Amino acid sequence: QIQLVESGGGLVQAGGSLRLSCAASGRTLSSYTMGWFRQAPGKEREFVAAITWNGGDKMYADSVKGRFTASRDNGKNTVTLQMNSLKPEDTAVYYCAVDVTYSFTNRLRVRRDQYDYWGQGTQVTVSS
Repeated sequence: QIQLVESGGGLVQAGGSLRLSCAASGRTLSSYTMGWFRQAPGKEREFVAAITWNGGDKMYADSVKGRFTASRDNGKNTVTLQMNSLKPEDTAVYYCAVDVTYSFTNRLRVRRDQYDYWGQGTQVTVSS
């Protein structure tokens, strides 16, 4: 079992920045691809970013490309999502997730059903 806990959400004005963190317990994350998703009210949960086990490959949704950056610190068993130039449409609950199906892979997952464990989410609200 892996427990994931997100933190760092909050209220920010448009154009501002936030840094989300995802801490894991129960198992090391260092072998696995990690993902970030978000869910706005009334909408489905959508892919935001993914990062491979060593941080060597990353993928972003078009809507956040150039503004968000995923990173990880395997020594601390954490992943982060740096969010810059935030827009009101970025308002959502943000979730981190881990894909434990493959270890040490360069596969980057974008579908919710490809991830096995999820955090409880952290709210990000961007005011205009």
